[in-house]
Amino acid sequence: MIARLQRALLLVAALVVAAWCAYWARRAPALAWTALVAAALAHAAWLAVEFIACRSVNQGHPPRPRSAALVRAWGAESLLAVRVFGWRQPFRADAVPDQLPDGDRRRGIVFIHGFCCNRGFWTPWLRVLQREGRAFVAVNLEPPFGSIDSYAGTIEAAVQRVRAATGQAPMLVCHSMGGLAARAWLREHGHAGAVHRIVTLGTPHAGTWLARFGRSTNGREMRIGGDWLQRMAADADSARHSRFTCWYSNCDNIVFPTPTAMLPGADNRPAHGLAHVEMAFDARVMRETLALLDDDE
Repeated sequence: MIARLQRALLLVAALVVAAWCAYWARRAPALAWTALVAAALAHAAWLAVEFIACRSVNQGHPPRPRSAALVRAWGAESLLAVRVFGWRQPFRADAVPDQLPDGDRRRGIVFIHGFCCNRGFWTPWLRVLQREGRAFVAVNLEPPFGSIDSYAGTIEAAVQRVRAATGQAPMLVCHSMGGLAARAWLREHGHAGAVHRIVTLGTPHAGTWLARFGRSTNGREMRIGGDWLQRMAADADSARHSRFTCWYSNCDNIVFPTPTAMLPGADNRPAHGLAHVEMAFDARVMRETLALLDDDE
């Protein structure tokens, strides 16, 4: 559903820009070029607003990001967003299919994407595991704007597929809202031995400042101090958090203030200087996360 929506938005944007340029090409060429430049830079301008908000809200939460670090993260996120939201997700979501090899008893992974994303988000990770012959399933969380609780069944089905193929409880790797979906699954299906470890990348465990502007059901559920997060915190077994590894960054332009991406008692790991989407594809984050597959502690 997200792939279709993103393709439709890209098509509408392309048609609007093409119509504008066609109309003004001879009348006022400068206006035609202005439309092309504006279209190319619109997403970068929107991201800049997010980074400015991140810097302001994080003032009382050290280490406060330096301006140079935020500018670098903004540039990296602007380029990466085009590849993820303009290509991988709308057009290449199924480029790397789920892999459940016969006879491979090594532990596998269930990948859980975040808000307004689909399984295409994980393509670089999937290619790594594909080469290694590891079992993995990357889910699509639908309906995309429904309650986070409604995703538990999808995750449970993926967990059972990987477990059946490998004979071992899988590791869950989750980006952003996907980490909250994993916690909702854990609350409903988290019996002893159900999962090896849950790794979250920029997950708003305590909500995010930006969610105050959310209007969808899952957007509202990520509001700091909101009812859904309070119920999740009240129901949480703190002992379960010891199986969480939570990556967080002081330059995360979506999940801030910074401490909201951490869980008490978890293995909280800083990835300072990295933006929200960028964090998911950082070489160190990927390397250390995949190393946890064979961690028996």
